Amino acid sequence: MEDIGVFEAIHTARALRRFKPDPVPPEIITRILQAAICAPSGGNVQDWYFVVVTDPEQRKLVGAAYAKASLSVRPFYENRQRPEHMTETAERQLKSSGFYLHEHMADAPVLLLVCGRTRGPRPDLTNLGANALTRMAVATACASIYPAVQNVILACRTLRLGTVLTTNHILCEQEIKDALGIPDDIETYALMPIGYPLGKFGPVRRKPLTEVAMHDRWGRAWPSA
Repeated sequence: MEDIGVFEAIHTARALRRFKPDPVPPEIITRILQAAICAPSGGNVQDWYFVVVTDPEQRKLVGAAYAKASLSVRPFYENRQRPEHMTETAERQLKSSGFYLHEHMADAPVLLLVCGRTRGPRPDLTNLGANALTRMAVATACASIYPAVQNVILACRTLRLGTVLTTNHILCEQEIKDALGIPDDIETYALMPIGYPLGKFGPVRRKPLTEVAMHDRWGRAWPSA
């Protein structure tokens, strides 16, 4: 199959959570990983790591930890206020899809854990305050990991595979690290099920640019065509 264009991938890469049991060939997984490591990395450190889980028993261990973690946050999703831009039907479908994945993570033929190494001592910037330091630490770590995650999403879409970014597993991260032998100085940032989807790709639906994009100052909407 011919690769689709990057803008088509961007506009049609929906979050997909239900997958066929068909295995994903190793050469396809390799292409996805190669796309991931082409992402920008802060200071060009490239301290990212990717754990590809295909063994059914290992997937069960990860899936069990994910289900346990998801159970603890389920009330939040069940009781959250529906965003104004979503219809009741769309909200119901979103919850149904998310709750399905809570219990069926192990059914995906590939589970990808995107990880990063804990950074060393940071420069002394205590004059900026604790809140600023915390914000900087989190933003710096995420900025070096999530571009790789986005590359995985786009590579999967290009290769007709579905995936979704999830983070619930972090609530039971140690169980997953123990099961997979992940070292103490490695943190996990995303758990991504990957497989041939049962659902359809986009187009995605988003708020209009006039609601979220500003020109020169806050409150001055970008003049969307």
